[in-house]
Amino acid sequence: MSIRFPARACDAAQLPWLAGAATRALIWRDGRAIDLGAFAAQAEIVAAALPGPASAIINLCAGRYSFLLAFAAALRVGRPTLLLPARTPAALAEVRQAWPGALTLHEPGAAHDLGGLQMDALGSTAPACGTSARSMALLDATRVALVGHTSGSSGAPQPQRKTLRALWASNAANQTRLAAELGLHFNILATVPPQHMYGIEMSVLLALLGGGAVADAQPLLPADVVAELRKLPAPRVLVTTPLHLRALLDAGLELPCEAIVSATAPLEPALARTAEAHTGAPLIEVYGSTETCVVATRRPAHEPLWTPYPGVDMQSAPDGVRIEAPQLFAPVLLGDLVERQSDGRFALVGRVSDLIEIAGKRASLGDLTRHLLAVPGVEDAAIIQHEDVDSSGVRRLAALVVAPGTSTAAIMAALRASFDPAFLPRPLKRVPRLPRNALGKLPRAALLDLLRG
Repeated sequence: MSIRFPARACDAAQLPWLAGAATRALIWRDGRAIDLGAFAAQAEIVAAALPGPASAIINLCAGRYSFLLAFAAALRVGRPTLLLPARTPAALAEVRQAWPGALTLHEPGAAHDLGGLQMDALGSTAPACGTSARSMALLDATRVALVGHTSGSSGAPQPQRKTLRALWASNAANQTRLAAELGLHFNILATVPPQHMYGIEMSVLLALLGGGAVADAQPLLPADVVAELRKLPAPRVLVTTPLHLRALLDAGLELPCEAIVSATAPLEPALARTAEAHTGAPLIEVYGSTETCVVATRRPAHEPLWTPYPGVDMQSAPDGVRIEAPQLFAPVLLGDLVERQSDGRFALVGRVSDLIEIAGKRASLGDLTRHLLAVPGVEDAAIIQHEDVDSSGVRRLAALVVAPGTSTAAIMAALRASFDPAFLPRPLKRVPRLPRNALGKLPRAALLDLLRG
């Protein structure tokens, strides 16, 4: 039995909570595949054991297997899964305050005291056998299934509600794009966590609602990534970030995969070409957001322009880009600046929040940061604008730089050759590392704290 997707999932009144044949592989754990039927039966056990009433589920499970189980069980009983904007006690407290009565789930032995319920208390320590008679039950497509939060890189995190209908619609587009490279069934190794929309889409939904089978592992070190890829049968897709991909390539190890997916930050074409030459696999960059899910893709090694998914319409606006998509019930405005071609493809040229004006001169923080990163010896960097004005009434720029083998004087000399004096960072602060989160993003609040520290 092949997986069948609604032609336009947003038109369906009811949708299944799992997709495909009971015998298809859904997740790889401890060297063996767990099929959809066994997973469905175990998820039914967890769903039946969830204590009630609870307004929602806060899924703190770090392991992908436990996360999938908790997510599927919550979906089965109609409770939305809440994703934290950050894995901190403060973020958890904010979400709990916004959702009174939400139940927190985490794994046994979790190294934190966040309260809630351990997954083993729900009978989830070992896969069940057999297929549940209710495993393919149809659920209300309009019920909220997931609440994500924006990253906070440009302001306070904002909740984004996703219905089951929206998840089906966005997943169908991702599945179709990967199937064009790999065929209908493929195996996924993700170095990104499942608690973010990118991780949800490319490692959770592709398994539950698509044709992917995802590895339970989330390796970090290059040798571990290679080892986990070798455990999976072909075709294999590596889901990662530009920062992690660069580290993998710098290690010089073989990366046995048939495709690579990258997101969370712009991918330089040179890095994409290196990755494709090294692996012989296509590198697919995806464009999306917590607000929209993935709406476009490109092969940056071969094409600078992005191609929207079918049914996606993008129109430039003075304050960003207006997006319509099958998974959206109303247009969404993102703060990205795009140049749209007559055929619908587009180029990303920056973000509205990146545009600055100092002394009557304009520049982009993203473009300035790219120049800083090009300075020899600079390994990582970020340029931000001060919160407060100086004695002249101007909000100056500041830079945080990781460059252990290069002096501050050498970096500033290189910047003077390419920067207008108005945009030279004051100060340029050297740090051992930048406060990147698990996806490689830099929340503005964390950058400001590091700058003041």
